[in-house]
Amino acid sequence: MTGAAADLVVTGTRVVTPQGIRPAAVVIANGVIQRVEPGAGVPPDCAEHLDAGDAAVMPGIVDVHVHVNEPGRTEWEGFATATRAAAAGGVTTIVDMPLNSVPVTTTVDGLREKERAAGGQAMVDYGFWGGVVPDNRSDLAPLIAAGVLGFKCFLVPSGIPEFAHVTEQDLRPVMRLLATHRSVLLVHAELQAPVERATAALAGSDPHRYRTYLNSRPPEAELAAIELVLRLCAETACRVHIAHVFKCAPPIRERANRERLWAGLSQGAVDLIASDHSPAPPALKCLDSGDFFRAWGGISSLQLLLPATWTGARERGRTIAHLARWLCEGPARLAGLASHKGRIAPGYDADLVIWNPEESFVIGPKTLYHRYPLSPYQGHLLFGRVERTLLRGVPVYDRGSFAPRPMGRRLWREDP
Repeated sequence: MTGAAADLVVTGTRVVTPQGIRPAAVVIANGVIQRVEPGAGVPPDCAEHLDAGDAAVMPGIVDVHVHVNEPGRTEWEGFATATRAAAAGGVTTIVDMPLNSVPVTTTVDGLREKERAAGGQAMVDYGFWGGVVPDNRSDLAPLIAAGVLGFKCFLVPSGIPEFAHVTEQDLRPVMRLLATHRSVLLVHAELQAPVERATAALAGSDPHRYRTYLNSRPPEAELAAIELVLRLCAETACRVHIAHVFKCAPPIRERANRERLWAGLSQGAVDLIASDHSPAPPALKCLDSGDFFRAWGGISSLQLLLPATWTGARERGRTIAHLARWLCEGPARLAGLASHKGRIAPGYDADLVIWNPEESFVIGPKTLYHRYPLSPYQGHLLFGRVERTLLRGVPVYDRGSFAPRPMGRRLWREDP
């Protein structure tokens, strides 16, 4: 990768590389990192220099769990608004979930609709997950050929009638097929029977209390689902990712459980963190009634993935290097993008986020760029302000300003 004249050199005292955090000069040409030189000196072949100073220079974040909702529910969120929020949060790659849009991404025709909707609108790079539903096994190989990065399924009702949940009988042949193609299956791991029993036992309970909702999704539902998936994984050799262990359904559980999740991240038992950005119009959140069972599930969190995670991580003694592993390297590996996304290293796309780990700010509606500035983080103090986001060496976000035109490209599945 040496020999090309540099379009841009980014220097800083805290550059997050695979070898550690150190002063370095990131030499970029034609949107690709050519080399990473030790020390913060500027090479002589530099056409343009960006000095990050003492700010952290990290690989652009890869968010592998984003519900964009376009086409069909663009009034909830679309590619234009979602990817502006991504850029403002240091996210340079998103992978869109196959449900909540109309049509869902369970066929090649549905995928083509997604492609048309995203084209020319995305501020950052994007890929697509396909969906597994009970009646689309014959669509999976064509979707793989069309470049989806993997597949998502639910073991309980998804909340979207056209994206039905699957059973063990559905999954077994599907997982054999995906193993043959060396694809990956993302699973919403809750079983319906324990949820139904728990909900029935709560008849007459107050739906406005979080404890009622929490009890309606018992740990048994998660554990039984994970045991089922692990058994099928061993039987079929299909690569599997369990989603939603930090999310609302399954619900956010007691403090001890949350601390065990943080421990799992540090120990490597949990591979990555993603936002599960799942926006909806304010009316669907039932803010007037506070009814947990009627309110649409999901949090608008794409822009806040970095500061929300860092705020929790720094309180527990974790480092910026941990953050790069959880938000960049791990997600890129899951999505099959690890050869060119998620690292500051030669040959990788020059996707960078420059941010200040020590700077704090309060979340308010004017700080958020997704379609509806509705967030459970509003009013909270978070650490880690994003200053600049670069996509293939070009600034797409710079302290409140955005690139004049969308630069995002569609990403295809790499050959495993």
